[in-house]
Amino acid sequence: MNSAGYRPDIKKLSLTGVIVTMGIVFANLGTSPLYAMRAILIGGRENFSELLIFGSLSCIFWTLTLSTTIKHILIVLKADNNGEGGIFALFALLRKKTSWAAILTMIGGAALIADGVITPAITVTSAIEGLRMVNTEIPVVPIVIIILAALFFIQQFGTNFAGSSFGPIMMIWLLMLGALGLSQLILNPGILKAVNPVYALRFLSEFPGGFILLGAVFLSTTGVEALYAYMGNCGMANIRVSWIFVKLCLLLNYFGQGAWLLVNFSLGSDVNPFFALMPGWLLLPGIMLATVAAIIASQVIISGSFTLVSEAISLNFLPKLNVLNPAKITGKVYLPVVNWFLWIACSVVVLAFKKSDNMSAAYGLAITITEIMTTLLLSYYLFQKGVNHRLISLLLMVYLTIEGSFLIANLNKFTSGGWFTILAALIFFIIMYGWYFGRKLKNRYVTFTNLNKYTDMFRDLVKDDSVPKTATNLVYIIKANRIDQVESKVIHSIFLKQPKRAETYWFLHVDKVDEPDRMDYQLTQIIPGILIRVDFHIGFKVESSINLYFREVLEDLTGSGEIKLESSYDSLRKHLIPADFKFILIDRVMPNDYKLSNIETLTLTLHSFSRLICISDVRALHLDSANTIEEKVPITINQTVGRRIKRIGSQK
Repeated sequence: MNSAGYRPDIKKLSLTGVIVTMGIVFANLGTSPLYAMRAILIGGRENFSELLIFGSLSCIFWTLTLSTTIKHILIVLKADNNGEGGIFALFALLRKKTSWAAILTMIGGAALIADGVITPAITVTSAIEGLRMVNTEIPVVPIVIIILAALFFIQQFGTNFAGSSFGPIMMIWLLMLGALGLSQLILNPGILKAVNPVYALRFLSEFPGGFILLGAVFLSTTGVEALYAYMGNCGMANIRVSWIFVKLCLLLNYFGQGAWLLVNFSLGSDVNPFFALMPGWLLLPGIMLATVAAIIASQVIISGSFTLVSEAISLNFLPKLNVLNPAKITGKVYLPVVNWFLWIACSVVVLAFKKSDNMSAAYGLAITITEIMTTLLLSYYLFQKGVNHRLISLLLMVYLTIEGSFLIANLNKFTSGGWFTILAALIFFIIMYGWYFGRKLKNRYVTFTNLNKYTDMFRDLVKDDSVPKTATNLVYIIKANRIDQVESKVIHSIFLKQPKRAETYWFLHVDKVDEPDRMDYQLTQIIPGILIRVDFHIGFKVESSINLYFREVLEDLTGSGEIKLESSYDSLRKHLIPADFKFILIDRVMPNDYKLSNIETLTLTLHSFSRLICISDVRALHLDSANTIEEKVPITINQTVGRRIKRIGSQK
């Protein structure tokens, strides 16, 4: 993912890079103290005891150590795709992209997009709820709705101005977390005994409902997926170094909350211990800073959702959507459909759940699902790289046990709000499944033909004045990977459907490669001056502006003298009018009279559903609609005919 307003020069280890990393990578994880301990206290309020405090803190410590430090910081960050990370980048790394690997990627990606709905709602609500410690009559829900509306509204104008300020603000926020926690630890250092894993084991085995409370414990590590997803923004070294500071501040605050609870045992779950740590003079400024931190965390997840969806589109997991670049920054994208959907969905969450306590059940579930999918895909990637099978098995055993436990604990809250995450993720998964496998199904029936059989026909058609000229330059977007082949339907379009004469035929082939930022092309003169093929090699993080890239190809060829871009018409050429171009796009349609299997029929039905939100290839490739012809052709499937109709006679 690419977050809001990052700068490419921060990938190398530096003080600036470390500070900016705190604002981009750790914005969500850094705001978890707002609600994590509060959720644990509410879940264990009926059996409030010292074991709840010590045991939950022990679980938080070892979760941040095992899940965040060891798994993500030490292991997952090494699985980088030319410096990029995230579940889609991990899929692109796989040498063999099996169907089950694609399904795991869809599940993880769908859960991440669903997280983009929950995160802004719960973080902003948690921060604004602190105002009730100043005035119990504060209308939290309306304030949150207004903040979210403003946040999503400004996305269309670009948010590059915000990125440079995220890091310093989050550093101040983290320093405040650490200072508040340390002030309580000095008074009650005995709480540090919770580092002993025995307390975690006792909590899970002895505390009533302790295992189920793992769902609340997991909230302390929500946002951990950003460590991998935003690696392309900040670089591995900056993430690893900044995590040392971030983890220290988080643990100081969590243990400080525990120390405060030991002293104020009688208050139990009646207050949010995070805000209770603040002295009176700091309360209002602290709440304001918490609100700003929550807005930063929300902005990061929104920007991340844009890039996540953009990557999914590039890898053909999602239908083509309108992708804009309002800030004119490389890698920073804006998707209007995604933005307004997230705004509506976040607002619905706030209005439906009203309190952050009610949202916590839905929150952790999405990230738990993503973490499990990442573990499975990472193991498959390591297997393909030839890593020792025993080490892979150990990785799977340890982390599927940990993450499986979190999943079971979170699923226990299904009826309390977890259903919302499952529903949102299921919708995104259905769209991905229908689009990805629907395309594969349609591509299965694409037939290719050898171009060598038609070279003489191309030469003859160019010279045949009896055929009206369609354009001087006729451009086809093709799918054939081999240079000597083209789809049969392209040949049918040029010679059979309605002969299309041109002076030069261009075949453009777009190859979406696994290298994220690759941008180059190869040119092949199949018939010099008559039939030219251009192969674009475009990374999955690069926008598919084929019209722009083709124009640059023409500039290169004109500059080298390989072609002349002057009009073929005498009356226009003398006025220096350039040559004309026309694009032909072929859309393959599955006829209704073919009998497919039930699973194929369902897949194509889901594919048709996904197409409802898809923009046309003309818009996706940034072509001139007035200069493009779209042809619909049926997909041909060879099926055995049960009975042939018989002729019974003729009438005179």
